[in-house]
Amino acid sequence: MKLAKITRRILILLAASALLLGIPAATAFASSATTGTGWIRLAHLSPNTPAVDVYLYSAGNSNAKVVLHHVAYGTVSPYEPVAAGDYSVAMRATGASPTSPPVLSTSVTIVVGHAYTVAGMGPESGLRLQVLEDTLVTPAGQALARVIQASLKQQVVTVTFGSTVLANNLKFGSVSSYQAVLPGTDTVTVTAGSTTATSSVTLAAGTVHTLVVLDGASGLEVVSLEDASGSGKPPTGGVSTGFGGMAPRGPGSPVPWLAVIGAGALLALTGGLGMRRGGLRPRRQLRTGI
Repeated sequence: MKLAKITRRILILLAASALLLGIPAATAFASSATTGTGWIRLAHLSPNTPAVDVYLYSAGNSNAKVVLHHVAYGTVSPYEPVAAGDYSVAMRATGASPTSPPVLSTSVTIVVGHAYTVAGMGPESGLRLQVLEDTLVTPAGQALARVIQASLKQQVVTVTFGSTVLANNLKFGSVSSYQAVLPGTDTVTVTAGSTTATSSVTLAAGTVHTLVVLDGASGLEVVSLEDASGSGKPPTGGVSTGFGGMAPRGPGSPVPWLAVIGAGALLALTGGLGMRRGGLRPRRQLRTGI
């Protein structure tokens, strides 16, 4: 009868300890499933808009995580890792007070494992911030490419990579879908009416690229941005003004400490039961071992 009581009390203690440890563990697991890292890059692709200062804020925080000063047309920052969550991007005139109303702003939700480009696009009179979701994975043995049409002088363009048409009659301020192409080095041709511009571009197998059509000093230009390089993640890198170390570090998980506390309490209580029985259980164990 006494043995049954001891067993029942031990089972109760084990259940209590499991509950103590299980609830925080479940909470930690749920939390880890909704937190993590995504990537973002910022771009100025409005030809007749002066240079701007660009700010990145996390939701509910007035302190900017990123500040890029004097971002001119054609500038695209490298990708930077950020904690998943809600953010806002604001553009202000170069040199404007950080507390002044932005020229324009937009919100973006960063999902774990996803990458985004937030670009100022369109003419100055119709300037907008556009959020683009970038692809990071390619079909086996192929490359992916898309086109951003950021030329105001030539407002409709057709872009080919070798014989593959990437964008047909793409209007200014528009973005084409990603398209699979055979990897290799070939000529990118931009055609706008009677105007043609060419550039040699390498699209390696397993890479993802965004080709940006820009107004250059002597005509159309094409810039190839690498969105991903076969790893399912954007290329690493950063710039000196504000990028780097943006993801906040939270406190360590309490589960290990709770495990120690729970195990200690369990040992102390079960040990106390044995002592209250005058050490009978150890002697029984010795007898059964003979």
